[in-house]
Amino acid sequence: MTVDTSRPAVHLRIGAERLTSGSGGTHQHLDPTTGRPDAEIPLAGRAEVDSAVETAHQAFGGWRGTPPAERRRLLLRLADLIEANTDEFARRGTLDNGTPLMVSGGFVPMSAEWTRYYAGWADKTSGDLTASFGNGGELGYTLAQPYGVIGVIITWNGPLISLAMKIPAALAAGNTVVVKPSELTPFCAELFADLVEEAGFPAGVVNILPGAPEAGAALVEHPLVQKVTFTGGPDTARKILVACAEQMKPAVLELGGKSANLIFEDADIATACTHGTFMSLATLSGQGCALPTRMLVQRSVYEQVVTTVTEVAKNITVGDPFDPATVSGPVINQAALDRILAVIEQAKVDGARLVTGGARLDGPLADGYFLEPTVFADVDPDSALAQNEVFGPVLAITPFDTEEEAVQIANNSRYGLSAYVQTNDLRRAHRVAEALTSGEVLVNGAANLAVHRPFGGTGISGFGKEGGRQGIEEFLRVKSVGIA
Repeated sequence: MTVDTSRPAVHLRIGAERLTSGSGGTHQHLDPTTGRPDAEIPLAGRAEVDSAVETAHQAFGGWRGTPPAERRRLLLRLADLIEANTDEFARRGTLDNGTPLMVSGGFVPMSAEWTRYYAGWADKTSGDLTASFGNGGELGYTLAQPYGVIGVIITWNGPLISLAMKIPAALAAGNTVVVKPSELTPFCAELFADLVEEAGFPAGVVNILPGAPEAGAALVEHPLVQKVTFTGGPDTARKILVACAEQMKPAVLELGGKSANLIFEDADIATACTHGTFMSLATLSGQGCALPTRMLVQRSVYEQVVTTVTEVAKNITVGDPFDPATVSGPVINQAALDRILAVIEQAKVDGARLVTGGARLDGPLADGYFLEPTVFADVDPDSALAQNEVFGPVLAITPFDTEEEAVQIANNSRYGLSAYVQTNDLRRAHRVAEALTSGEVLVNGAANLAVHRPFGGTGISGFGKEGGRQGIEEFLRVKSVGIA
């Protein structure tokens, strides 16, 4: 089968306009499988951001007044279109960042489901009656109202699902959006903008502008942007918070993670090893914020787990992301590759035991940004490898003796996005889930990013929620009304 690897044109989408250039210049997109340039991406600058925010602001009044049933209909239509374009979204996801086709294709039904879920919330947001005293007393109630223009900034590792986790909820609540995708991954966002238009959303409700960090700063700082939702790293988030503080502007921050995966001796060891290894090393080549990159193993089964994980890691198929057999592709760019290799070298210096991997792949993949799936055992819980997010295919394994020690090691982190527990003891599962400092706890293979569950972290993993009822409440502010 011949695979279409042609790169689609990318535009700056402001209202009904499709701009082929912007004041931010251009970005040379690199194919991470070869390291070679494959497209020139136009970038928004402050002028285009100003124009897009003003356009979204002008569209807000009409969109806010749109009957909720019509907002629901448009979002359901968008979900259908996303699903109808599964193959093209999968192709573009692979072109964006080298995610294997079999993985990028899986993000499409997830994105359609997130869109449908929030379509269902469009006519279900309501206020509360707070007091009704009668006889000359007061009637009190609350109104749940949209903010206005929402600034949306997404990262590069999951470009389609990031759009679906933010935009539908904001729109269902009655807001308009200006979206800045990463300049590294613009292709899925272009198709998403096409489908918003095809679904029949009014011009200006959704505006999508690829841009560099300068465009993101302009978006955050804009006085007409009423709230910011950002997915990315803590360093950028700190800058966003400083900018938001100037205007007392709220933000949702979905940041990094160093998620612990606690494997107890009574777990299904084979299943736990397969799940934990693939999730940490193969999924997005380890470039995921919620992946279980710290594996904590009860000492009685420790060497068994290390041996099994090593064999699973050695059998992960790394290669051409358009090959249907490939489950793990390249990392995003040379800078990421160099950073991850430096982490690996430091882990060796710190005394961790390298059991497999640790090198850049050569041969036919030598020009791309490919790394061997890498596993370290005997990792000190206080070491750099255990404490810092790697964002690459590197797994750290650490032993523990007791449940209390496992929880202590798991909570010994500045991050708090996700945690994983493997046990067949239901009481232990509940105890440990209660004790872990984390935004979510997934037991025995429970799925990440379930739309009906709120997702979001603590500590330097950020704050605010995406998913569930809490996900739409992030885009509504409550006004109190009292009538004497």
